[in-house]
Amino acid sequence: MDKANQSIRCTVQQCANHCQGQDYCALSSITVGTHETNPTVCQCTDCQSFVLKK
Repeated sequence: MDKANQSIRCTVQQCANHCQGQDYCALSSITVGTHETNPTVCQCTDCQSFVLKK
């Protein structure tokens, strides 16, 4: 992916949607969710648009 969406910063280089060489996502939008019943800190949130790079 090389079309950086400068509205979505991302540092997860293992994601297939990460723009290599830039700290941005290539998607036009992402889904953010949680793995907690009652999230109280940012570590409780997850990018549900994550796709493992092959």
